[in-house]
Amino acid sequence: MTDDNFLIPRYGDGSLADLLPSVLACLGAPGETDRIGLALDVDHVCVLLVDGLGALALAAHAAAAPFLTSLPAATLTTGFPSTTATSLTTLGAGVPPGEHGVVGYQVRLPGEERLFNMLRWQLVGDGPKVDTMTAFPPERIQPCPTVFERASAAGIAAVQVAPGYQDGSGLTRAGWRGGGFRAAFSVGDLVDGVAQAISSAPKTLVYTYHADLDSTGHARGPAANAWRYELANVDRIAAEVAAVLPPRSALIVTADHGMVELVDRIDFATDPSLSDEVVALAGEPRARHVYTEDGALDRVAETWRGVLGDRFVVRTRAEAIAAGWFGPRVSADAAARIGDLVVLATGDAGVIRSNTEALQTLMIGHHGSLTPEEVLVPLRIHRT
Repeated sequence: MTDDNFLIPRYGDGSLADLLPSVLACLGAPGETDRIGLALDVDHVCVLLVDGLGALALAAHAAAAPFLTSLPAATLTTGFPSTTATSLTTLGAGVPPGEHGVVGYQVRLPGEERLFNMLRWQLVGDGPKVDTMTAFPPERIQPCPTVFERASAAGIAAVQVAPGYQDGSGLTRAGWRGGGFRAAFSVGDLVDGVAQAISSAPKTLVYTYHADLDSTGHARGPAANAWRYELANVDRIAAEVAAVLPPRSALIVTADHGMVELVDRIDFATDPSLSDEVVALAGEPRARHVYTEDGALDRVAETWRGVLGDRFVVRTRAEAIAAGWFGPRVSADAAARIGDLVVLATGDAGVIRSNTEALQTLMIGHHGSLTPEEVLVPLRIHRT
């Protein structure tokens, strides 16, 4: 498979990076542009991010989501890779990954021997205990102004309603700093939190997050009955949030990625040819960052292409950047975090690592690559 079979994110013309700047423009923030033609004449916007809700999966199970599918159907693309840490930062910062620098689930930061998990904001593996919030300040890792900071500067109240563990987390500080936070302890508390936050000021932007569909997809697979039943729960949540919005409001429902079922598993831990001259393996099964020894790039690329065949696309860092995967502009800091090789799965394959990534190895549903199933996410809007 070639790059032509992938869906390159529509940066600047319909990606997650374009959504919230467009919302700010609709709310009257100076200097912002409605990049995707939302044309919302409202004073309040709530964005509900449903982790793991791919647009193609929603369309395939429309009967389970009557409220969402009653709304006009449109899509956005994620950033690359199509994974939560990257997508939430892309949404919250309003810029592509090449600019905000959260370029994967796990990456190797320059000068560090251990990998850095950007979702959990922690170093991976054995080694001395490190205060990662001090050693790797989110504001330095992701230096772009967030949409919340831009909203607050424009006099728009910005509030995140999300699980308490996200309050002050590294990822929240990276992508969502600059606004308020209200912890949600249950689904009912999430709905009530949105109701209170969105009515707290003349102009408001509320972001809220729900994780259970993603958890179900990872554990049972995106084609399982359990996933469809959980989609029905998501639909009810969206309808309940819509019901508590004041007049001149909009509810926007979107997602961070879709998901595919992993069938073909290539184990990095049991194939010594894949680890030869490789310093570190980061990313996740569908989208790997491969860091090579000095001078070994061409040999490692040839080996990986030979072993993986047409089940994967193997590109050098320079090729991936030139192809626009990370966006039209890639900062020097972001480029330094990208693997020497970027390896993407095509169909239902993935590169697992059974000896050190036991949980990922057991998961049925995965994401990260550039297939339409993973990259296309819904854009559904309800107005009051």
